[in-house]
Amino acid sequence: MAQLGVVLATFGSAITADDVPAYLSSVRGGRQVPPDLIDEFRRRYDLIGRSPLIDITQEQVRELQSLLDARTGAEAAVAAGMLHSEPSLPGALDHIHAGGARRIVVVVLAPQYSPIILAGYERTVATWSADHPDVEIRIAGAWHLLPEWVAAIAERVADALDDLPAALRDSIPIIFTAHSLPRPVVDRDPGYIVQLRDTADAIASALHLDAPRWSFAYQSAGHTPEEWLTPDVKDLFPGLRDAGITDVLVVPLQFLADHLEILYDIDIAARDEAAAAGITMHRIALPNTQPAFIHALAAVVERERERVAIASAAP
Repeated sequence: MAQLGVVLATFGSAITADDVPAYLSSVRGGRQVPPDLIDEFRRRYDLIGRSPLIDITQEQVRELQSLLDARTGAEAAVAAGMLHSEPSLPGALDHIHAGGARRIVVVVLAPQYSPIILAGYERTVATWSADHPDVEIRIAGAWHLLPEWVAAIAERVADALDDLPAALRDSIPIIFTAHSLPRPVVDRDPGYIVQLRDTADAIASALHLDAPRWSFAYQSAGHTPEEWLTPDVKDLFPGLRDAGITDVLVVPLQFLADHLEILYDIDIAARDEAAAAGITMHRIALPNTQPAFIHALAAVVERERERVAIASAAP
C-alpha cells in the first residue's frame, strides 16, 4: 500500500481536431463555444496532426514512478490528472485514494504557481477534498527556482546551443517565453510574473549568459478586448533583424511537454513570423521525459513529502 499519492496535474488537451469542441466547452465551463473558435483550433490541429500532451504526461508518470520506486521502494504511487480532458484530475485522485494513500500531493506541471491564475486546480482539489475528509491533500507550491528544475532547462539550452553551427553558439540571442495573460488577471497576482522572470534570471545565470544576450517575451495572447501582457515574441523580430541578427533561440519557461501551444504557436506561427522578418528561429527541446527533469519532479515530491510530515506532526 502506497503511503503517499502523487498526482501530476495539467490543463489537459484535445488530442485531435475531432476532440476540439468538447475540450473547448470544458475550458469555457460549458458555455457555448463560438463556431469560428472551433474552426480555428481545428485548423491548428490539422496542421500539427495530434497533441502528444496526454501521452507524454503518462510517460512522465511512469518515469517518476520508476525513480521514486528505486529511491524509496513502493512508498509512493503516481498518477496523471487533467483539468479539461481524460484522465481527469478527480479520477486520478480517486485512483490514488483507492490504492490506499491517505496523503496526496498534487504537482501542477507548471513550475510558476499562482492560486489565482491557476484557480481551476485549487477548486477541483478543494471539491474532491471536501468529499474525502480522511485524506490529507496539498497542492505543491511554486518550484520555479528549484535547483534541479533550473539545471534541467539549462541542460536543454546547452544541448540546443551545441546543435547550432559553431559560429552561432556564443552569440545567438536567447528569448525566454511564457504564455501571455490578460493584464487584469496579472494585476491580481503580480508575483506570478516575478516568478517567470526569476526563472529566466536563474537559467541565464546558470549558463553565464550576459544580460544583453537574452530577453523575455510572451506568446499566445488571447483574442479578447482587455490588454494582454507584452511584448509578444513576434514583436522582437523586427528589432533583431535591424540589428543584423539572423538566428534566435526560443526557450519556453512554463511548458513541460510538447502540446498545441508549442507545436503550433511557437513552431509554426512564431517561426513563420520570424522567417518573414528574415530570421531563423530555433527552439529548445521541452523537458518531456528528460532524466534531469524527472529528477526535478522527484525533488518537488520530496520537498512536499517533508512538508506533509511536518504538518502531520504539528500539535
